[in-house]
Amino acid sequence: MPTHLVWFRADLRVHDNFALAAACRSDDASVLALFIATPEQWQQHDMAPRQAAYLRSHLNDLQHSLAEKGIPLIYKEVSDFAAQLKMLREVCQQNGVTHLFYNYQYELNERLRDRQLENILGEVVCEGFDDSVMLAPGSVMTGGHEMYKVFTPFKNAFVKRLKEALPECVPAPAAREEAITTLPELTFNYPQQTFDELLFPANEKAAIAKLRQFCKQGAGEYEARRDFPAIEGTSRLSASLALGVLSPRQCLHRLLAEQPQAMDGGAGSVWLNELIWREFYRHLMTYHPALCKHRPFIPWTDNVKWQHDEALLQAWQKGETGYPIVDAAMRQLNETGWMHNRLRMITASFLVKDLLIDWRSGERYFISQLIDGDLAANNGGWQWAASTGTDAAPYFRIFNPTTQGQKFDANGDFIRRWLPALRNVPAKAIHDPWAWADKQGVKLDYPRPIVDHKQARVATLAAYEAARKV
Repeated sequence: MPTHLVWFRADLRVHDNFALAAACRSDDASVLALFIATPEQWQQHDMAPRQAAYLRSHLNDLQHSLAEKGIPLIYKEVSDFAAQLKMLREVCQQNGVTHLFYNYQYELNERLRDRQLENILGEVVCEGFDDSVMLAPGSVMTGGHEMYKVFTPFKNAFVKRLKEALPECVPAPAAREEAITTLPELTFNYPQQTFDELLFPANEKAAIAKLRQFCKQGAGEYEARRDFPAIEGTSRLSASLALGVLSPRQCLHRLLAEQPQAMDGGAGSVWLNELIWREFYRHLMTYHPALCKHRPFIPWTDNVKWQHDEALLQAWQKGETGYPIVDAAMRQLNETGWMHNRLRMITASFLVKDLLIDWRSGERYFISQLIDGDLAANNGGWQWAASTGTDAAPYFRIFNPTTQGQKFDANGDFIRRWLPALRNVPAKAIHDPWAWADKQGVKLDYPRPIVDHKQARVATLAAYEAARKV
């Protein structure tokens, strides 16, 4: 009797899971599941404690979902990827595993690890699947069979492929054995912080319900509401996607069920674009693995003479820059492990273009805090903001943090929520509170700006122009 092992990684769900579905197709096979935690590896990559807690919550939920189907989840904890492979071999040997099923990961270290599978497992048949994407890397290429370097033509080609044939969603497998009723509480030796379970679904069923609700009620209004952080205009499903609690195919099918014009530029099309941005960065990372090594996509930008100022970096991290929209955003991140997408662009631009601090310092800090931390998306966003990446904002396009605040938080509702010291500042003055306070003779328990934006802009342009000439 064959024994099938499903190795779960960043795919913590039973619905639309290609590896799990494939392992369960044969009725005469015994099916086991495996998760191997690697805390030291997570530490090396600065996994956020909130994301670790979110992972633990979903790991326990996955164990229960599998147990209902009679599939036991074997849980192990080792230090890093090398030890992970050794443990995988042990588990296969101890359980007489004949076939291993797993879903691909596209980060460089993970790909290098997975290339060793067949050599290490000997007689075990290994099957991998492109599960964390709608379309597999390599399936959307230019006419010259190269990876796209600009988003819009990639998106157009991507949508064309979707119109030709939508990727399928596979159902959760049927129960195979009697339900397993005695389950241990799973945890691992890694720092963890509590997260808001109302904002971030703590189990797969809740994530699916949140997806359905957003596609029905929020996706159609997403374009009009998404840039305003004081309102709930985004899906907040990025954390579920990062751990594979939801698949992008589930998002696509649910979106089209509720907003059938999304692929033709109608309601829901802007949220579809965000899903395709996620694909774009994953495909890019596969074809340009240097992105996983902290390298810029545009080589000359590595010549920028960054400012190494720990005090300025810490002021930005703590939300003490004297620019209200930046500080409110950073405090939201520090308090919740999440930041609104518009604010990610504003805060990233401020660190790189106002403080002239290396984008990699910001990328690392974000991943150390984000409950939705994802290497491809985080790197792509930071390189876009720093003008070092593919399809990036031109280096001379520099956000003005004051006018960005005025445009997207006009009355200061979001700012007041996170900066209580500014609660009594009038709406017209909230984005430049010291100009008002000095005129009124009011003392504020809030820092003065740590940099002059106009002067910083001139210095940043000079630094980038000098780098281009090297």
